[in-house]
Amino acid sequence: MTVAACTSTQPSTPQPQTQTETKGPVGPVPAGLAKFYAQPLTWGNCAPYATSDDAKSLFGTQGLQCARLTVPLDYAAPQGATISLGVLRHKASGDRIGALVLNPGGPGASGMAAAAGLSSQVANTDVGQRFDLVGFDPRGIGASEPEVNCLTDKERDTERAEDLDTDGSPAGVAKQEAEAKDFAAKCVQRTEYGTAMLANLGSRDVAKDMDVLRSALGEQKLTYLGYSYGTRLGYTYAEEFPDNIRAMVLDGALDPNQDEVESLVAQGAGFGVAFNRFAAWCAARSDCALGQNAAGATKAFQDLVRPLIDNPARLADGRELTFDDATLGAIQALYSQQLWPSLNSGLDELKSGRGATLMALADQYNERDSGGHYTNTQDAFTAVRCVDDPRVTNKAEILSAENRYDQVAPFLDDGRPNGAALDACAYWPVPNTSEPHEPKVGGIPPVLVISTTNDPATPYQAGVNLAQAMHGALLTFEGTQHTVFLQGNSCVDQAGTDYLVDGTLPPAGKRCAAQ
Repeated sequence: MTVAACTSTQPSTPQPQTQTETKGPVGPVPAGLAKFYAQPLTWGNCAPYATSDDAKSLFGTQGLQCARLTVPLDYAAPQGATISLGVLRHKASGDRIGALVLNPGGPGASGMAAAAGLSSQVANTDVGQRFDLVGFDPRGIGASEPEVNCLTDKERDTERAEDLDTDGSPAGVAKQEAEAKDFAAKCVQRTEYGTAMLANLGSRDVAKDMDVLRSALGEQKLTYLGYSYGTRLGYTYAEEFPDNIRAMVLDGALDPNQDEVESLVAQGAGFGVAFNRFAAWCAARSDCALGQNAAGATKAFQDLVRPLIDNPARLADGRELTFDDATLGAIQALYSQQLWPSLNSGLDELKSGRGATLMALADQYNERDSGGHYTNTQDAFTAVRCVDDPRVTNKAEILSAENRYDQVAPFLDDGRPNGAALDACAYWPVPNTSEPHEPKVGGIPPVLVISTTNDPATPYQAGVNLAQAMHGALLTFEGTQHTVFLQGNSCVDQAGTDYLVDGTLPPAGKRCAAQ
């Protein structure tokens, strides 16, 4: 899952003039890649890189520069076809240490948008003064070319309206599998380079792109900030390029040893805990849509959303709020306590058959704008996941996972028998290029892992496990949200900044509380 980038309502500001910088090659250059590591970057206006309404707004922020980085489509054949990545930079305002490269997660989220959103927040902090803030759109994502494309906007709307996941009958499972197979076929047909692109889209390849970027930026060592799935990119890079690391902050960790099924169930448990905390917060309010008894909140929620399976709520724009979209809207709101009031309002609206607020939350998760256009985040999410992990085809295992998920996140239970439908990855046209394992990262400098006690998407224990696997330091944040660094908590921000600036790690057992 991904951290939502902040949006900006600032007016457009003058953009920097085009300037070309040649700073590479820096550091070791793998065989056959010299021209990539030595390439110049031509920085200029970010507006042409915007692929969404949010990006258009964010990329008008003062002081941003954008460029294209060329990388091999296939690192095993570097003399063959090339692709390009969008890169965004906000330069350090003070005594510069170097570049801080970030990835906001997903997989499928835009690092350019995340860096643009963070740039104004950190401008007057030590991070903004000491580091160029650099975000890149990973291969196939956002402004990078070519994009992964699977579904059209209309097809995505139609898929959401069908609410297929609630039908676990044999016919329902057959229909889900037919759509999953069709989705995989469309990804091949509609993505430039087809299977060649899909085969070289995973974390293995993005980590190599990050090292090309490091060199082109003129950085002897990489300073990196990874949120959520970005932590996987961090430990993948550390395995591949252990000698090229200066510092890494990994916030909202994925457990490197956890397979796809166990990770899904663990995430369900995280959402279950987050919902219970929302319910307690809500019950203390006189306007709580779920009533003043937190113990009854799960049933109250189910009573509101389950009728949508047979009778979706029609919206003013002609769409219908389904069970899946209503629960997806709730999931989106559980990522941050700031969205809890919106969730309560949406549930209150649903009592009178209105679904605009919950649909808006679901649209936010899906990155659908007011004009009905989707970013390619969801397409890319599936495409990366299908090559990052082995496919799951054991139907008994799938059914068990579905039932366990309902047990740990009962508010999301649709009340109907589950079915064991194969997902798109079971029909993926190329093999996986990674799999869960203990990272082999001997010799890397100490890293800082930040884990939140009630993180709804990446459970706390995953951060504990990653810190141990990477022989790094663990900073615990006591709160209910997904990721926290550079998001306003002074305790966490100070600990992370001290580490990034001079390598000072927090003391063992360090904990920070919500403010």
